[in-house]
Formats: sequence, structure tokens, C-alpha cells
Amino acid sequence: MPGGWSAVRVVGPSMEPAVRNGDWWLVRAARAYRPRDVVALRHPHRPDLLIVKRIIRIEADGCWVEGDNRPASDDSRAFGAVPAALIVGRLILRYRRGPRGPGR
Repeated sequence: MPGGWSAVRVVGPSMEPAVRNGDWWLVRAARAYRPRDVVALRHPHRPDLLIVKRIIRIEADGCWVEGDNRPASDDSRAFGAVPAALIVGRLILRYRRGPRGPGR
């Protein structure tokens, strides 16, 4: 999308309950990111894969990112800090909710 905007569909439970499996979000690139921002980024070991995580802290070598649903998240605890160049943008607006699963 023009102007640094992208649309992403979340697949998987790693950010539940804040960001649900199946949600569609508008993502906007930013000049800088802060702790607590929820961002879409390229997986450091699989650059073809976009993942959604929360920035926990900023480090000298990049951003430390984690999923809100820690047991279901592949994040900086496994691959370390992520270079800022891999961040696509901040999740700005959910425009379609994913389906609610059983018991939710």
C-alpha cells in the first residue's frame, strides 16, 4: 500500500488475547519504535515470514520482541534482538476480527 501502509492477517495465537488469530490489521511504517508497540516484522531466520510481536525493550543491537501469549510464541527468547531494519511497521487499526474459537 502507498505511504508506508500495509495490510496483514495474523495467523497463530502468539499475541492473544490482544491480537487474535485471523485478525486483519493496517500496519504503518514509522521512523522509530518504542517499548509496548505491537509491530509486524520479518522473522530473522525466515525473512519470507512476517510475524507480529510486542517490543519489550530497545537494545544496542535491535529490538527485543515477545508474544503476549508466551507459551505459544517464537520470539526474541529464541532468536535474540531483532534489527530495526526487519520491522515492517506498527499495528495501527484492526479492520476485521478473526473468528472466535470454542470457549472464547
